[in-house]
Formats: sequence, C-alpha cells, structure tokens
Amino acid sequence: MRKTVFLLCLLLSLSACKSSKKTAASSKKTTRTTAVAKNASPASNASIENIIKTAEKYNGVRYKYGGSSKKGMDCSGLITTAYNSENILLPRTTGALATTGNWVDVKEVQKGDLLFFATQKNSRNINHVGLVTEARSGYVEFIHSTTSSGVITSRLSEKYWYFAFVQARRIL
Repeated sequence: MRKTVFLLCLLLSLSACKSSKKTAASSKKTTRTTAVAKNASPASNASIENIIKTAEKYNGVRYKYGGSSKKGMDCSGLITTAYNSENILLPRTTGALATTGNWVDVKEVQKGDLLFFATQKNSRNINHVGLVTEARSGYVEFIHSTTSSGVITSRLSEKYWYFAFVQARRIL
C-alpha cells in the first residue's frame, strides 16, 4: 500500500509543473492553514494582499521550468514564492498544491485562492496553477506563469482558461 501511495505521489509530482525543488509539505491529503470567514479580519486581508503584491512583482518574468526567481518562474514556483512572503510553506509541485487547502466552488472564489487547470490536450490531469488577484460576481482574474508568455494576468472567462479549468482551492 505504501509503495502504491509513493508511486502515485511521485507520478503526480512528475506530471505537474515538474520541479525538483522540495519544500515542507503536509502529509495529509487536504490541509488548511488558517480559516478565513466571509468577513475576514484585516490581518487576513492584509496577508492576502501581500501575497498578491508579491506575485505581481514577477509580472513579465520569463518562464523557467523549476524556477522561482526573477531569472525565471514556473507556475507552482510563483505560488510558493508568493505565499512564502507571508511565511506560509506550500508544496512545490502543482499536483501537491491541488490537494492542499479546501475545495471552493468557482462561483465563490476570492482573492488569494488557487485555480487549477488541465492544459494538456485530451487530459483532465491538473498541470497548471494560478493565483486569484480579483474576484467578483462573474469575473475572476488570476496571475500565473505560462510557458509562452511568462508571468501574466489572465481572466477565467477567456475561452482557453475556461475550458481548461478543473478546480479552485482556498489556502487561507
């Protein structure tokens, strides 16, 4: 049983944004670091705003597989770097991130939530992640790192991202 779980974890980490860097990760399948209610405290909002501002500092940085700096950034590297600015350690791969936090209905996403996508043709396997920077009824904007354009901001309503969307998760 342990070998099977190990092989599944290994397979997920290799098929995600594919980084060999390791960070502290929870052994639980689903974890929650802090609860944020609809009327979140100012400290929680300040943390989320700081996470978003940190991610936006990398806007325009080119894509680099396994990257997490101004020299190059991949999608999961952007997320872990942004959350690290608030001393929140997250798993380094997209596959591991996709099981962290709590699942959120797309209609209820908020700033700071993570959006997960399956961008490989004819596959629903999650291999891309973005950070919600703006959310209101019928409108979701997120920052992410793409292989073609590097770190950019996109809208979930764009046809490509709309059809590639798989799930949303809340860390804070």
